[in-house]
Amino acid sequence: MSINTGTAGTPPRSGSDFAGLSRRIAETGLLERRPGYYVVRIGLVVAAYAAGWGAFAAVGDSWWQVVVAVGLAVVFAQVALVAHDLAHRQVFRKRRPSEIAGRIAGNLAIGMAYGWWQDKHTRHHANPNHEELDPDVSPELLVWSRRQAGKASGLTRFVAARQAFLFFPLLTFEGFNLHVASVRATLDPKTKRRHLELALLLVHFAAFLSALFVVLPPGKAIVFLLVNQAVFGVYLGCTFAPNHKGMPTLTREDELDYLRKQVLTSRNVKGGPLMDVALGGLNYQIEHHLFPSMPTPNLRKAKPIVERYCAELGVAYHETGLIESYRLALRHMHDVGEPLRER
Repeated sequence: MSINTGTAGTPPRSGSDFAGLSRRIAETGLLERRPGYYVVRIGLVVAAYAAGWGAFAAVGDSWWQVVVAVGLAVVFAQVALVAHDLAHRQVFRKRRPSEIAGRIAGNLAIGMAYGWWQDKHTRHHANPNHEELDPDVSPELLVWSRRQAGKASGLTRFVAARQAFLFFPLLTFEGFNLHVASVRATLDPKTKRRHLELALLLVHFAAFLSALFVVLPPGKAIVFLLVNQAVFGVYLGCTFAPNHKGMPTLTREDELDYLRKQVLTSRNVKGGPLMDVALGGLNYQIEHHLFPSMPTPNLRKAKPIVERYCAELGVAYHETGLIESYRLALRHMHDVGEPLRER
């Protein structure tokens, strides 16, 4: 059956099971924009960003800058989560204001190419955990199924055999990888508005590095950079890893409708308001994948509706605590890497 997967911003309306759920959600008004929420949230993030750099200037030449580096890394991750919501048009309904705000948050504030990431994330939403179509489970360094493990070679083969133990250490490089991938994307002629994206990235890098090496001596500046980017990478990885890692992966042989494709490959994370803030609402991953344009604060309200509907259909609805989600992800990574350890 041909499935219309739509885009990351607008869920498809095909498939009787999803249509039934969509009607229930639409009747609650949970797809309506929440401008007040985003004014407050973005205002707080902007204030935290300014306060972080203000603290950097005030602390000056001191090893206390390591604490500032950690704090700014957390703020950078929160900016990335805002950019995520912008990409899904949760904040603005129209494309242009979403892209303008997204480039300010992504390219200019944290050095992430918004256009590149949006395209990558859209493909992930269309086919989550699909081994051929989801870029988030492509076997570049880690493998996510035994099929991928069987084809691994070179460095990927070496790392994948030990990937459960190396996963968190590797996340310390994710911030740097994000910057490198962003620049590479802007050098690709196929990338839209690539000159603008590259210019904004260069402004970020120039301002960031200039601030470090003007205020701090080289040694402390390098330590600040390494700590900041390592914590940034770990935070981002710990935000996204619980959502799909360790859940079933799909191939072209699997024919699932939209609802089952999104629900069966996703995992929710239990927690209260603090978890909602820390993970930017991505702890409601099932609801987010079913309704990507739903504003973050409405996901918690949609959860019981979706959970009841899945129970009516007999569709498994996965939810665990945060630590358990990491345990399941690492156990899965260890298991799929087993064939590489036996050779």
